[in-house]
This record gives sequence, C-alpha cells and structure tokens, in this order.
Amino acid sequence: MLFVNYPKCGTCQKARKYLEEKGIAFEDRNIKEQNPTADELKKWIEKSGLPIKKLFNTSGMLYRQMGLKDKLPDMSEQEMIELLATDGMLVKRPILVTEDKVLVGFKQAEWEQV
Repeated sequence: MLFVNYPKCGTCQKARKYLEEKGIAFEDRNIKEQNPTADELKKWIEKSGLPIKKLFNTSGMLYRQMGLKDKLPDMSEQEMIELLATDGMLVKRPILVTEDKVLVGFKQAEWEQV
C-alpha cells in the first residue's frame, strides 16, 4: 500500500503513527517532493468514490493564494486534475492507496475498515 503524505503535516504524522502501531507495511511518498501525476489522480479519484473537489487541500496556503475557492466552480474535471498534478501542496493529504480503495484524509474509523 502507498502512503502519500507531507512529513510536516500533523494529520499525516497521526496517520503514519497509526499505520506503524498496527504493523502495516507501506511505501512512503512525500507529496511535496513527488506530487501525483494526472493519471494517478484520475485513478485515485475513481477508487476513492469522492468528487474531485474533495481532493483539494482547501486549508492550504497555496489554495488560498491562488483563489481557488472562486475558480474551481468554473473549471472542468480535467482542468482540476491537471491543476492538482502541478503541485502536491494543492492535494489533500494523507492519501492511502490500496489495491482497490483510496482514502483521502485521516479518519481512523474509516482507515480501520480498510
């Protein structure tokens, strides 16, 4: 399983601790150093079952600086995916990618089911 995170993010640190305490093996990926590609994002959105807007890190500085709250409603899904692929800091994290499921954000009860 793939654990996509930003090491300085408090929620990501909680998620990592959870995985380690459960003894779950994972591939670690720093989203700032290796942001997701458009193809990866398309697959992840499909597997997560979430609307694409839920993959945006709405509390991030970059999101606010770019004024995306006002721009997203006028963008197509493809434009949003391409925008997310430009910078990992736009993407909500952590992301846990398994063979058949993708979890976005850390909700312990949700993660326990996977």
